[in-house]
Amino acid sequence: MGLKRLKYKSLGELLEHVPISKEDPETAKIIHRLRHIRRDKELSRGEFLDICHWKSPRSIRQCERNSARAIESISRRVLVSRSERERLELLRNLRGVSVPTASAILALINPAQYGVIDIRVWQLLYALNSVKKNPSGQGFRFEHWYHYLKLLRYHAKRLQVHVRLVELTLFKYHQDHQTGTLYKTQSK
Repeated sequence: MGLKRLKYKSLGELLEHVPISKEDPETAKIIHRLRHIRRDKELSRGEFLDICHWKSPRSIRQCERNSARAIESISRRVLVSRSERERLELLRNLRGVSVPTASAILALINPAQYGVIDIRVWQLLYALNSVKKNPSGQGFRFEHWYHYLKLLRYHAKRLQVHVRLVELTLFKYHQDHQTGTLYKTQSK
């Protein structure tokens, strides 16, 4: 998998020339439906499953194994925490929640401050030398996500847009410039 030859030398240059994407209508509906969560400090099981399905339908069976009580308890702790590490790690305690899914939960609840970490965006950032590790964009850890988050927040603030829209712009840019398949397959 690769990207067509990039005409931009840096992330800042790309974001100066590529129009910032508008939120997809279906995702905008989900974000609108979830807007109460930051105020109420709790995510219901149904809302949790909707987010998990939106991010990764393949992992929904694992996500369904979480009880409403566990989801509500963990989400309350996440929503009052001031620590990004604690937020991410708490969410990862839920079955089926990887770093990308945890980032999706945070992004859909608070798109102004969070974006979804994704293989596409990470690979684009790697190609632009904005990140130096994990060229495949798989197997994310807290350190990857936190660096990614700081990078997106910096550019979102500079451009005066939500972090989610910076991430979405980069995601769509990668889609438009991808060559080959997204995931490398291992031969037996």
